[in-house]
Amino acid sequence: MVKERARILVVGGGYVGMYTALRLQRRLKQELGRGEAEITVVTPDPYMTYQPFLPEAAAGSISPRHVVVPLRRVLSECRIIIGEATAIDHAKRTATLTTLATEEEGTGTEQLSYDELVLAPGSVSRTLPIPGLAEHAIGFKTVEEAIGLRNHVLEQMDIASSTRDPEIRDAALTFVFVGGGYAGVEALGELEDMARYAARYYHNVRPEDMKWILVEASDRILPEVGEDMGRYTVTELRRRNIDVRLHTRLESCADRVAVLSDGSRFPTRTVVWTAGVKPHPILAAGDLPLNARGRLKCTPELTIDGTTHAWAAGDAAAVPDVTAADPDAECAPNAQHAVRQAKVLGDNIVHTLRGEPLETYAHKYAGSVASLGFHKGVAQVYGRKLKGYPAWFMHRVYHLSRVPTFNRKARVLAEWTLSGLFKREIVSLGSLEHPRAEFELAAGGKHPHNPGDDTKGSS
Repeated sequence: MVKERARILVVGGGYVGMYTALRLQRRLKQELGRGEAEITVVTPDPYMTYQPFLPEAAAGSISPRHVVVPLRRVLSECRIIIGEATAIDHAKRTATLTTLATEEEGTGTEQLSYDELVLAPGSVSRTLPIPGLAEHAIGFKTVEEAIGLRNHVLEQMDIASSTRDPEIRDAALTFVFVGGGYAGVEALGELEDMARYAARYYHNVRPEDMKWILVEASDRILPEVGEDMGRYTVTELRRRNIDVRLHTRLESCADRVAVLSDGSRFPTRTVVWTAGVKPHPILAAGDLPLNARGRLKCTPELTIDGTTHAWAAGDAAAVPDVTAADPDAECAPNAQHAVRQAKVLGDNIVHTLRGEPLETYAHKYAGSVASLGFHKGVAQVYGRKLKGYPAWFMHRVYHLSRVPTFNRKARVLAEWTLSGLFKREIVSLGSLEHPRAEFELAAGGKHPHNPGDDTKGSS
């Protein structure tokens, strides 16, 4: 029994934040009903994004609405605050928040007190001071970026189809992806597949007219699926005329020219940056212990090391891997661990409130799957290596089983079934980024839509 009102604050609405709150909501159902506990979730978006489906959303295989889970529906017993935690003072058990209301009111920030803290803000894109990157590149961490990129690629094909200038056409049909991890390889594979299909509907754009370039600073791509599968992926991408450049860095993309460390120069209107992530800034704006990489030092029980009543998991946390032979090994910051950690974290908070012993998080890494486009993929699961259609099928089955809620599972499965029966959608809805554009023009204003803008086109 919880003897007094327990105020639980969850910072972040991603994998760990949503699944932890969901676990607490189920385990503390009676306490919540009696008013003995309350769960508050602070998140910048009112939904959780299932990121493994972003490449398929970009390719048009899944509706963007179905790769996100509405938090208010799933976490019906929790208080959802749309905003961001900007500082944590765990000594005083307070968090400093900015919300949509504080911005409207102009009141600055507000303080929120708590008894138990779950820090799960995730990570943010890790960028470098590369000339032109901030002005011209687009990331691939959000559903808005994924759909924006899809619209942008189709728009570039429209530009190439209608221009008579060979330089503009060449730049429009050159697509540079930086980063050979999951996000970069899957986004490139799916979008190249989509563009190749779309080209059949353009009278003067052929698949071989397009240049797709993958830039990776290390000597391999997709390290998660193993060295052999990584090499196979390079071979498979090159077979599709995708230019894979290892040991290569992007040095500049100013003036819409991608300059690589090997001396190559590519005029391009599309630079996609997926070169890693870094811990969320909130971690440094608090009084909790961090490791050398800026992640929270955690125990195998998912408490933050050296503190009480503070918990963390996922991208923000350095959690010891108790299943590894190396005593210094840490769990990889991926969804496979995050979902399982959230379950243990939620249970351990309940154990703490009820005076019960804590559980240890232990999960032996099962392997990884990656999609390279329609009916193409690679996988290494429990030591077994798969490629081509079997790996692609396993990728779909695994992620369908992991996407939250039966509602989303059913909708995604229905969309996959329909996409197998009918032709792909190849429409670009880039104008959704500027819904007032036509009205502003009609009212005598200046049309804000610029067809040459490298980063516009989100829906």
